[in-house]
Amino acid sequence: MAKDISRRRFLQNGALALGTVAVCNVPGMRSVFAAQEERAPVFFTQEITPESLVKVYSRINRNISGKVGIKMHTGEPHGPNILPKNIVKALQQTIPNSNLVETNTLYKGKRFTTADHRETIRINGWDFCPVDIMDENGATMLPVRGGKHFKEMSMGKNLLNYDSLVVLTHFKGHASGGYGGSLKNIAIGCADGTIGKKMIHGAPDNVRYELWLKGEPFQENMVESAKATMDHFGKKIVYVNVMRNMSVDCDCAGTSAAPVKAHDLGILASTDLLALEQASIDMVYRLPEAELHDLRERIESRKGLRQLSYMKELRMGNDRYELIRI
Repeated sequence: MAKDISRRRFLQNGALALGTVAVCNVPGMRSVFAAQEERAPVFFTQEITPESLVKVYSRINRNISGKVGIKMHTGEPHGPNILPKNIVKALQQTIPNSNLVETNTLYKGKRFTTADHRETIRINGWDFCPVDIMDENGATMLPVRGGKHFKEMSMGKNLLNYDSLVVLTHFKGHASGGYGGSLKNIAIGCADGTIGKKMIHGAPDNVRYELWLKGEPFQENMVESAKATMDHFGKKIVYVNVMRNMSVDCDCAGTSAAPVKAHDLGILASTDLLALEQASIDMVYRLPEAELHDLRERIESRKGLRQLSYMKELRMGNDRYELIRI
């Protein structure tokens, strides 16, 4: 269905998912749900430390091998909400043959050119290991299977050099997406700055932002782009959402990001993208009203929940999950 999930239905579904997790932890009740629809495991820790990130990653890394790209968002210079360097470094150093990967931006910020992007990487402290700007040497097309908007998507050419992808995401709000989780991290983050991002945004240029695509069509474009990367890596892609400093603005906003009102929630990880994003949104929607209000307004005004419903339509994962605390 092209329509977005209504807020009431969404909250009911979210409450059911979280409620089921609670019931499943009651002795003797797990067998009741065993016969029902299989649930995707989502691992969760409230601690946001290098040790906890490495621990939660260890529960999902079974198929990660070969040359590994760690897809993260480098952010604009001096961004106050970007992931702490120490936890990113700790994870990277535990993954053999790995390095960080990114792409340049469509908008004219400090990551628009490769030279500026590398300076931003230095400023923000990501130069503790090699950082591959995947579209530095051009782009490549990946097929979009089952999409209604795209048959293929333009990606940073160097994406093809990796056997596995670890999607390490700072979960937060987003000016266009409503929220930015792991889906957004690969949907826009793997698309090259010159062609792919322009396709996703439906942008005639990178100056007249008011003409860029909005609402459900944009959300669907993001989902189809993400599907191209997901299908390319198959079982050799995993997802981690770090839910801290959740401003309504993306790290693209840099120092101009809106103040954070929501408290930190923890780290979630899964091999199932839809399960991870659903669990993350469910957690956000359980925040106290004063902390939730601005994030909810940002998400719903941009039709951000369409990311979840369209992923389900394209069979990109399971929206029924079991939250496993570690």
